[in-house]
Amino acid sequence: MSDSLYTTDDGLIQILDPIISNKIAAGEVVQRPGSVVKELLDNSIDSGADHIQVIIQQAGRSLIQVIDNGCGMSEKDLSLCFERHATSKISSIDDLFRIRTLGFRGEAMASIASVAQVTAKTKRMDDLNGFEIEIWGGEQRHLIPAACPNGTSVAVRNLFYNVPARRAFLKTDATEFRQILAIFQQVSLAHSHIHFELIADGDHVYRLASGSLEDRISDLFGKSYKASLLPVDEGTSMVRVHGFVSDPKLARKSRGEQFLFVNGRPFQHRFLNYTILNTYSGWLGENEFPFYCIFLELDPISIDVNVHPAKMEVKFEDEKSVIHVVRSVITRVLNERFNIPSFEDPTGFMPVIDQDFLSGFNFEPAPSSHHYPSSTHQVSFPSRLNYDQLPVPEQAMSMLYGAIPDEMSTFEGSTKKRAYERDRGFWQLHSSYILAQTRTGLCIIDQNRAHRRIIFERALLSAQQSIPSSQQLLFPLTISLSATDFSLLKELHQPILDLGFDISLLSGNTILLNGVPSDIAAGEEHKLIENILQYYHELGGRLRLEVRERLALAFAWRTAIPKGKKLSPSEMESLVDQLFACDQPFVDPSNKPTVVFMTLDELIKPFLGNS
Repeated sequence: MSDSLYTTDDGLIQILDPIISNKIAAGEVVQRPGSVVKELLDNSIDSGADHIQVIIQQAGRSLIQVIDNGCGMSEKDLSLCFERHATSKISSIDDLFRIRTLGFRGEAMASIASVAQVTAKTKRMDDLNGFEIEIWGGEQRHLIPAACPNGTSVAVRNLFYNVPARRAFLKTDATEFRQILAIFQQVSLAHSHIHFELIADGDHVYRLASGSLEDRISDLFGKSYKASLLPVDEGTSMVRVHGFVSDPKLARKSRGEQFLFVNGRPFQHRFLNYTILNTYSGWLGENEFPFYCIFLELDPISIDVNVHPAKMEVKFEDEKSVIHVVRSVITRVLNERFNIPSFEDPTGFMPVIDQDFLSGFNFEPAPSSHHYPSSTHQVSFPSRLNYDQLPVPEQAMSMLYGAIPDEMSTFEGSTKKRAYERDRGFWQLHSSYILAQTRTGLCIIDQNRAHRRIIFERALLSAQQSIPSSQQLLFPLTISLSATDFSLLKELHQPILDLGFDISLLSGNTILLNGVPSDIAAGEEHKLIENILQYYHELGGRLRLEVRERLALAFAWRTAIPKGKKLSPSEMESLVDQLFACDQPFVDPSNKPTVVFMTLDELIKPFLGNS
């Protein structure tokens, strides 16, 4: 490479145009519509507003507008707020270490205005009139006097209109809107004293009156949460911990309702989250997650929030002690809930985890060892099964039911086979496994996994053929969902109808359940939709599947016969018949074995001893 490339004589190095540098900064600050919502809400809160309205159109693609009744700005401040590194939050280097406001870098508004068409109106209470500024793609179009109420309104239209590559990478409207919902929930939880409204495409998604944190949680996630909230409020000279954790019975099958705040700012901390979830380990099942909304109050000088462009990750000066206090407080609250005596040292001392040990610990979920389907429901057998030795379905039926005359040996002739069956005894072990004698030994079937396979294939077939089997409810159910679940249901409405559900979408995050798939047991309809949506959401973070496949998986997992359910002989026989009618009867949809065959030699071997 020529040395001339490292010199400035030929003008290779130059100062970037401000518009270009703002677009580069926007890549860090403005990643999607939700990022814009977060930045505008932070500014409104910092302005002292007690009433904030968020208006969204087309999941933020065409419009994001935030209106507040805060302090407003002067004409000069309105112009300066769109300049890079213009801020009202920092005046000296020491201020960086005592941050109490939400925004402080002075990059957000300039970054947003560089990739959108922005109109901002503002008025201070004592001014006779307000002002309006319009900036498109970083270029100011006008700054004029305007009639407007006290406070500030910022409208961001056509996000990424001048950066088509960035716009093309946005997800579906439903996905982007769920991101906005998550941010809105975070912010409104952190500031329950503020009245918030969220309007999406003309519909009022949320209208949250100012009040207590307990009321705010209930308004956001549903009235059922209120009875399961456990208050937390303790502290030391270093940190105060307050908020709410949930009774374990409120646990959901997907993440997303775990909230951490430090000095009013939402933040992420992998090990702190891991520690909190670990305190629930004795009360929760596999892949269950509790609700918690926990606030930490510390001296700002002991926190570094300036470690990530989005300011979500933080570092504590004394992380061991912070984690120890949080763990101790939550453990005590849960123990009191279940009347379990505390065995902590009366001095309050608890051993602190060795940081050297933690440094090599992987807190990410372990990757699944199972092979999930990627684009079709045809699933390969897991490697731990010697599938070359597994019988084909016809052979399995013969092993269970005895020899079949040649003229009736086809699998489709299973109805006629019953005339030739021998003793078809089925037994249930621990209300979880079905045992059947075969000609050469024993067959053991996991009833839960077997039913998952049956429901999964049936759901896919129903969706593909668009002939769902549905049963109408005698009395339709009106069900209130969280805004997140309602948004997801709107996205999945047609595929869910194809499964056999009859659902009408009403206003106010409410649905009318008129009918359910014919397999659903009576009395389970009310929570079924919510459970399926939760599991669908969880699968989305782990598997790359088509919508119908993921929905069929979620449906199978949430409706299959559970372990521990006693079955009658006829129910066991029906389950076995349906299993061996499946395309892939020997594994469930996640490739876990459904059937184990043991030979008579394997069964009697322990009785033979060493002689």
